[in-house]
Amino acid sequence: MRVPIFVVVCLALLAAPERALAQNWSFDARDIALGGVGGTGNLASKMIDEQRDYWSIVLPFGLIQVLGDSNKFDPNSPQFDPVRAIEYAASPFHYVVGRSTGNSGETLFISDIRNATLSRDLSRYSGFSPANQLLAEGLVSPNFGGTIKVHKNGSGGFHGIYIGAGPYLSMHTSATIDQGLTNVLATGVNVRNAQFPIVDSTEGQLALAVTGGYRGRFGWPAGVGSGSNREGLYVAVNYNYLRGFRYENIDMTIRLDTDNAGLITLAPSTTPLVISRREATSGSGSAIDLGVGAVIDRWEVGFGAKGLGNRIDWNGLKQTRYSLASLLSGNTNFTETTAVSVADTRVELPVDYRGNLAYRADQWSAAAEVGQGFGGASFHGGFEQRFGRVELRGGARYTVSKWNPTGGVGFDLSPRISLDVAAYGTNANIERKRQLALAASVRFNHVK
Repeated sequence: MRVPIFVVVCLALLAAPERALAQNWSFDARDIALGGVGGTGNLASKMIDEQRDYWSIVLPFGLIQVLGDSNKFDPNSPQFDPVRAIEYAASPFHYVVGRSTGNSGETLFISDIRNATLSRDLSRYSGFSPANQLLAEGLVSPNFGGTIKVHKNGSGGFHGIYIGAGPYLSMHTSATIDQGLTNVLATGVNVRNAQFPIVDSTEGQLALAVTGGYRGRFGWPAGVGSGSNREGLYVAVNYNYLRGFRYENIDMTIRLDTDNAGLITLAPSTTPLVISRREATSGSGSAIDLGVGAVIDRWEVGFGAKGLGNRIDWNGLKQTRYSLASLLSGNTNFTETTAVSVADTRVELPVDYRGNLAYRADQWSAAAEVGQGFGGASFHGGFEQRFGRVELRGGARYTVSKWNPTGGVGFDLSPRISLDVAAYGTNANIERKRQLALAASVRFNHVK
């Protein structure tokens, strides 16, 4: 059989940026300029955001790059580039300076493995210097619904039932690349009689989340706070029933052997590319999200946890083994075994914890958020200074052990409409180097 599409995806994720699935999808350039603090997973903070005095729509200039390079997404196109496709998917809406260019050695290496046209001389791929331990993971789970307020009082407090639904898509890829291979690719100096293993494990889930939950807002006692309509204690809990439709687990092993001349051997002692694929189309599970937030006068504080007790039990799994006898022949016809039934499996994801703090003065505001979850520890923070009809913003974010600056400006075009522009650093590229990204959005202000 020809190269399966899941092999292409696996190879692309192998060279994709860390935590690519979770980056750069914000629609609000103001939040981006402030370090991305608006990306909180705290349900209660989302309730507070619903009370804020504006809403935004993104100006998707990044789609100019994506749509202009659409052939890179088509596996049947000679211009298909799985590495670039994953990079575009990591940040589709914002314009990334220099995104259409990259290290040809990296792209060529992945493409040649996919097409079984790998050069025997690895120095041809000089400049491709991936880390020895790679991680790409994330969860996309937008939820669409509304709150039925079953009890309200005159101070703005209420108790309500939340009903909603949305897609639930998770991906986790971890890979180990032999140190000797990364040295060869970095220096262009071949090594004789060596063995260079590459091991990758990729797991993905697609499910529907049907959600029921509680929403509550409690007013402060008399004398506490300033009495604004945003103040109070916000509480939110979601129970998500997860109905799984697709599960993929792909274990891929690539081994490159060199001969006495330091070239890829024509007679490897083992099969150079082996893939074990487990798949299922039926699963069920659940997850709990909760959050609490408080607004007192100019202060806002909150804490949230997303994915408590999360799990999906997949049944009816089938396993198939694919192998390629040579990476040099140009023959991409895989040897495929008959699918066999294997034991059911349970998938559990990391719980995402978030804590946030903000202060809003008349002419300035500051906000920060810390978290622990996908990709480890994270931090987002920023400051905004208002000068009449212009606002200046700056901040920083720390994710997957990398710091990136953020900044931006807002222009009040009228009392109701504003334009926000942001610039930020991103590592969502195959070189894992910092690039400049630009975001823009239109802000519609609620005027009292």
